[in-house]
Amino acid sequence: MSDANQPKVELFVKAGSDGQSIGNCPFSQRLFMVLWLKGVTFDVTTVDMKRKPDILKDLAPGAQPPFLLYGSEVKTDTDKIEEFLEDNLCPPKYPRLAARNPESNTAGMDVFFKFSAYVKNSKPQSNENLEKGLLKALKKLDDYLGSPLPDEIDENSTDDLTSSSRPFLDDQELTLADCKLLPKLHIVKVVCLKYRNFSIPQSLTNLWRYLNAAYARQEFASTCPIDDEIHIAYSCVAKALK
Repeated sequence: MSDANQPKVELFVKAGSDGQSIGNCPFSQRLFMVLWLKGVTFDVTTVDMKRKPDILKDLAPGAQPPFLLYGSEVKTDTDKIEEFLEDNLCPPKYPRLAARNPESNTAGMDVFFKFSAYVKNSKPQSNENLEKGLLKALKKLDDYLGSPLPDEIDENSTDDLTSSSRPFLDDQELTLADCKLLPKLHIVKVVCLKYRNFSIPQSLTNLWRYLNAAYARQEFASTCPIDDEIHIAYSCVAKALK
């Protein structure tokens, strides 16, 4: 549904290996999800970085996707784009996406760091410790997802709520915190299986509840690049153990 008063919104994202499909870029996916969740009318254009199209030189010289065209304004910094969208596409017309609990914004933030160290390592003797580091970060995220948030605790109840069954980081709906974390978690899942034969343990039931709830949402599932694109992106990054 288009709105005559709304400026034209166009998101430019990194193209895949064919130059047309959506490529592996968690920052592009993050903004794609934000715009979708806002319910705004927008276009998505993939940018083939190998060809450096004229549109890149004209709109955002020297920039890497993602970048946003909002009316005649060009925005190139992912964090600032997110802030801009939250400020300009706001209630009553558009939903607020900011998490209510500050801890939701930092939950899982060390997972990608531990994952990068794990897949970039080529020394077999270091593999076990790096895998333990990744597992510890995943367990910490699982613990957060399983711990009740203040809003879930009924002060008038005589029962102590000791666990949470919420689907997302900050409660029942996807927020900016999820848009930031989920694209990276998806990469972790796909790359670890392909290059380390490592799967997120099924024992991390809160984390799997979270992932399954996310994959059931179009805003996430439909913005994920295909697994092959992630494999290609990490083919030179993930080191063989030798």
